[in-house]
Amino acid sequence: MNIRPLDTTDRRDIRRWVDFPFWLYSDTSQWVPPLLTDERANLDRRRNPFYQHSDAQFFIAEEGGRIIGRIAVMHNTRYTSRPGERPALFGLFEVIEDIHVARGLFAAAFEWASRRGLDTMVGPKGLIVSGSGGALVEGFEYRPALMIPYNPPYYDAFITDSGFEKWHDNLSGYIRRKAEHQLPERVVQIAERVMERSGFWIKTFKTIPELWEWVPRIGDLQRISFSGGEDTYDMTEAEVLSFADGLKAIAEPHLIKVVMKGEEPIGFLMAYPDVSAGLQKARGRLFPFGWWHILRDKKHTDWVNVNGVGILPQHQGRGANAVLYTELGKTLMNERFNHADTVQIGEDNYRSFADNTALGVQWYKRHRLYRRNL
Repeated sequence: MNIRPLDTTDRRDIRRWVDFPFWLYSDTSQWVPPLLTDERANLDRRRNPFYQHSDAQFFIAEEGGRIIGRIAVMHNTRYTSRPGERPALFGLFEVIEDIHVARGLFAAAFEWASRRGLDTMVGPKGLIVSGSGGALVEGFEYRPALMIPYNPPYYDAFITDSGFEKWHDNLSGYIRRKAEHQLPERVVQIAERVMERSGFWIKTFKTIPELWEWVPRIGDLQRISFSGGEDTYDMTEAEVLSFADGLKAIAEPHLIKVVMKGEEPIGFLMAYPDVSAGLQKARGRLFPFGWWHILRDKKHTDWVNVNGVGILPQHQGRGANAVLYTELGKTLMNERFNHADTVQIGEDNYRSFADNTALGVQWYKRHRLYRRNL
């Protein structure tokens, strides 16, 4: 076995890196392929806004002329794990069921991080770490929601074998709409009282251009809402726009809500149709027919993903979250969607757990983030 850095300027190396998960999951019906364009963008140091402020290295494990594992290790200068730490991140980790390969990949990642004076490693994470993350540890029988990781069950053992410990878990849940289902009366009453007492109102969107004008402001809400704690990432405006651009084709503007106090935006909720089935049919390619599968699924899917709720710190605990969830619930009651998937709620986010449980969410997937000292 040979472990070496990936040559991100070599097309053959890039193709092998990108193709490896397609081979690894070829018999896994739940796996949702990433778009090949997104996979290549992770490696593009000239165009990916991540590289404007940070750096990454990619390692592959080879044997007999083929890749048997891969890992990315990142020094993201805008990411905070815990105050005072200098964290490295690992991600894009894929490996055959051979613990020796995993050990070799992690050893290469540890060495790269240590040479840069970093003292902790956290992961799995992507380059845009405010997005989804973690290794799946419960819910392997289910297809993942859009942009949410999937992996074999043995990853947890392989990661902990290399010295990592659980840091915290993110849970995902779903609610199934029944013909007689209504929003809980208590939740509706709380939202109505909050809106009347606090002067909150909901900003909605009808068109993509109208929504696009608000992307920078929603990005600011996201950044400020989650700042000041552990596991936070201060995304640049270029990264916010890049992330939003990836969702532009599937976004339905009326599903995205901003809660206002007067003329000030104080919180947001992001939801979009789950086009995972379309991505499976596209097999990572937009052309010639990938776009058709994805857009067809956008039109016909009865699943919606709720992925991102944030309230400015000075307004947290005052009912704005109940207003957002209630408004989204009212929208979904009049839509084609029969299932809502609430993705990756931190296990210590007690308010969000309470809100979702009150709406009838059942928790069914768990992703784990790990950390270790270097």
